[in-house]
Amino acid sequence: MRVHAVVAVLLIGVAAAAPAATLASDRATVAGATFESILPPAPGVKVATVPTFELDRTPVTNAQFAEFVAADPRWRRDRVARVFADAGYLLHWSSATQPARGTGRQPVTQVSWFAAQAYCAAQGAHLPTWHQWEWVAAASPTLRDARKDDAWRQTILDWYARPAGPTLPDVGQGEPNVYGVRDVHGLVWEWVLDLGSMMVSGDNREQGDPDLTKFCGSGALSLEQKDNYAMLMRIATLSSMKATYTSKTMGFRCAAGPE
Repeated sequence: MRVHAVVAVLLIGVAAAAPAATLASDRATVAGATFESILPPAPGVKVATVPTFELDRTPVTNAQFAEFVAADPRWRRDRVARVFADAGYLLHWSSATQPARGTGRQPVTQVSWFAAQAYCAAQGAHLPTWHQWEWVAAASPTLRDARKDDAWRQTILDWYARPAGPTLPDVGQGEPNVYGVRDVHGLVWEWVLDLGSMMVSGDNREQGDPDLTKFCGSGALSLEQKDNYAMLMRIATLSSMKATYTSKTMGFRCAAGPE
């Protein structure tokens, strides 16, 4: 309970550090659905339900995040509290306030969960939940749920087989899915709101005590659809992260609507 109390205080601090802002966003409407999730919402429950929500069409860019940092200097890399971000936070930018020249349209990375959630809160939004993100990620250019389409799944697996380049491509170059959302696959990993739920049970991966190793962990869950390698990789990556961690390949986008 002590850990959860500390987390609650930290979240209040994040909200206070995210003043209202008019940051540019372009969101698509994603129709709600009930679907079989790779990460069941509770033991013995295989289906998840997400109400209709809105989601950024592309990941947040360096230029957009620079606007946010300018509006709230507490999220500059030289001022951010270490309780909210590790030493790698925005370390790739050319200065504490500006990304490197020519990278403005690239997805912002090396941001912590706290910083990503603060950015979204500044727009009256939030990070998407895992099930919101998973449902959007199931869509192809023609189908809302393309998970049984072998050809579509192979295109996603091909991304994992390609080595990462020295620089990230600009956002918006990927083909849009049926909602008009781009770059869900093939560009960067993405933070989700319920990070603490990205845990699996001992018959898959032993994570230890969630109160000690996770951000407000809610308990261990078993994984379904074990043949869905791409989604399993996503969960494995998220389950290895803490809310303060940053990564050169971890970005985010914002959602609006029911959490």
